[in-house]
Amino acid sequence: MTGHERAGGTRPPGRWQIGQREPGHAHPVSGSAPSWAGRRIGIGAALGRVALVLGFAFGSLALGAGYWQVIESANLSTSGDDAAVIAAARNVLRGEILDQDGVRLAWNKLDKNDEPYRVYASDALSGVLGYSTRQFGTSGLENAWNAQLSGVVSADPLRELTRKFQAEPSDPETLRTTLVLQLQEAAVQALGRTRGAVVMLDPRTGEVLALASTPAYDASAVSNPGTSAATFDKLRGDNRAPLLPRATQGLYVPGSSFKIVTSMAALGSGAISPATTYADQPKSEKNGWLIDGYRVRDAHHLFTGDTVLDYREAIEVSCNIYFAQTGVRTGGEALADYAGRLGFGAALPFDLPTEVSQVTNGGGPLPGGFADRVELANAAYGQAEVLVTPLQMALVAATIANDGTLMRPHLVREATGKAGTTTVDPSAIGQVVAPGIAHEIAAAMRLAVNGDWGRFFTSGATVRGLVVAGKSGTAELGSGQPHSWFIGFAPYDNPQVAIAVLVEHSGGGSVKASPIAGQLLRAWRTWSGG
Repeated sequence: MTGHERAGGTRPPGRWQIGQREPGHAHPVSGSAPSWAGRRIGIGAALGRVALVLGFAFGSLALGAGYWQVIESANLSTSGDDAAVIAAARNVLRGEILDQDGVRLAWNKLDKNDEPYRVYASDALSGVLGYSTRQFGTSGLENAWNAQLSGVVSADPLRELTRKFQAEPSDPETLRTTLVLQLQEAAVQALGRTRGAVVMLDPRTGEVLALASTPAYDASAVSNPGTSAATFDKLRGDNRAPLLPRATQGLYVPGSSFKIVTSMAALGSGAISPATTYADQPKSEKNGWLIDGYRVRDAHHLFTGDTVLDYREAIEVSCNIYFAQTGVRTGGEALADYAGRLGFGAALPFDLPTEVSQVTNGGGPLPGGFADRVELANAAYGQAEVLVTPLQMALVAATIANDGTLMRPHLVREATGKAGTTTVDPSAIGQVVAPGIAHEIAAAMRLAVNGDWGRFFTSGATVRGLVVAGKSGTAELGSGQPHSWFIGFAPYDNPQVAIAVLVEHSGGGSVKASPIAGQLLRAWRTWSGG
């Protein structure tokens, strides 16, 4: 090949005579027209083609307009950051927010210019209701239901159609929430000066009774025009992150509380049965269980001696080695699948924004996206790359309490305005595991709180006269004190409340989270009369 050919340059001189045709190339006669030049398109065909193009263009515009104005119109008009919603919120008296017993949680006052601003019943509500301000907008439930509270949307479809012709087009609605102020305040008080979160909900309906995050803050001071700027600046500069709603947007290593998720995957997929044991488990308690060069260690229950643990006993003493082996036997695909059924891997369907819980960072070559069997083994007992929100773990407990059915969590029961009332009914997300499997896991969780071995790990979670089922967790972080976890439900025979407690950097599950859970379950019994 010549240099000209390699470079794609001009033809070497002298290879063909001037006027001689190159082999394989057509050479039109001078002055002749291209073959297509003589073809003419009739005016009718041309107009037809233009009409077709225009029809396609206008059809696409119509479909797009129809989608946004019909299918997505409700979502757009009720979005907390919609321009019309924001404008209305600045000029109307917002609807009040009540707890499920009718206690006022948020209402309005007038400033010296007779303009309304928001007032809240308790600082304990800051993590769930958020705030509504002129300068900084809205957050929390105030943002999620901004359109209804400011009256931009109506419960009456006819009123919606004729809104522009009405003298008073806005119809601020009063929200009756699922919250219980008594329990919300008890949760924040129990957490005290620690950083943490509590979620309490009814597993039968998904109604959230308490959604607490600490440290809490004075949302009334944020909303008051006279103190808003200074308060907000102070909160933003606080290294404890009080503006972070930890219950829904805090991501934490779950530790052994995640063993309930592994239980669902292992028993649900048939990888193990309640009678499954591992012959090498007792001796591995001392030296660790070796997998692919890594030793899974678990030396915190050597009192079991040479006992070969079955499933219930492994939950009761929180045996990491049992669950590491169970996770590998179950496989990454099944573990990720059952976690997905519980809501892992996507934002939860909830009134408020939620962070995405995960069982792995993904992208690994093993099924489910795990990097290797070592990661899978560690994930099975809640370490490795597992990250969860407290709300997600409350739903894990609630699913077991509700015979394996996961209910959609929600914060509002009804919205009432001049045009009528819109009711939010309970709805199921899906059946995660069969009722029989849920009952087996529940029985193990009962032992974890009330058994001779289990009481050692869940000290403080027991409540006299109320049988509690649950699972504690100690989330190791590599450095510093671990996070303390407890998830559970009560009463065992007729579950009516599920709970998740997370206390950051506070030691093992029995140190902080379990006693707080016991305290709050006693408060729930007082409130419910149970």
